[in-house]
Amino acid sequence: MINLKVNAVDQPVVVTRPLAQAQGLAERVCANGRHAVIFPLLEIHPVADPANLTAVLAQLEHYALVAFVSPNAIGAAFAARPDWPLQVPLAVMGEGSRLALAQFGVTDATTTIFRPSDVRNTDSLTLFAELDLAALRGRDVLIIRGDGGREFLADALRSAGVNVTQIAAYRRQAPVLDTARRQALQDLLAQSTSWIITSSEALHILIKMTQEVGGAAGLARLQAQKLIVPHQRIAETAQNCGFNDVLMTGSGDELMLAALQF
Repeated sequence: MINLKVNAVDQPVVVTRPLAQAQGLAERVCANGRHAVIFPLLEIHPVADPANLTAVLAQLEHYALVAFVSPNAIGAAFAARPDWPLQVPLAVMGEGSRLALAQFGVTDATTTIFRPSDVRNTDSLTLFAELDLAALRGRDVLIIRGDGGREFLADALRSAGVNVTQIAAYRRQAPVLDTARRQALQDLLAQSTSWIITSSEALHILIKMTQEVGGAAGLARLQAQKLIVPHQRIAETAQNCGFNDVLMTGSGDELMLAALQF
């Protein structure tokens, strides 16, 4: 756990993104006068064997569309193929992915980028609604993602007559619940805390860790705390898991930071 404190007020804000992505958001939380705690709930690692990824990325020009499921997918793909062909249309699901593309010089000015039009409702379902299915029918689409993950987009595209290839660019795993992390979680559960949760998978990991550390009583304390989530799907997961104080902000750091003012 990493603590950042600048003009801290009442509730700590726990940033649970993977470590490489958490620091920037935590610094912005502090700049807004809040106490930020970095407590990653997912670790991002390279795929065990990158040969398949390398081979697929070498043929990018073959695809009518390349879809990324996350900023991590973008980072891993561009690291594997820095000479990205800008003429290949792209699709992303949220504001974080749009900004990740911009870090590699890929913007609306250089490339056709499909994404949900409503930043408050961004997922594979709303992305699918933005795609030109008539133009994609019978053609090849590549989905770059982590190992595992949801199948909705791939299944929906196949049902629309699109040829879909999926490739894992990274793998996710839960952090080890070692002595230091157990103590950090106990400390957070003992406070009135706001948690920024950016995936349902991360939330399930947090619940499992909490049950291991504090049992039913610990889970009850966690469920009483505030969750700040960017997507409706995560909000529904949280509510189904017994959380009552769930604020759905929409996609992007700006909306989450604005929510911290209330």
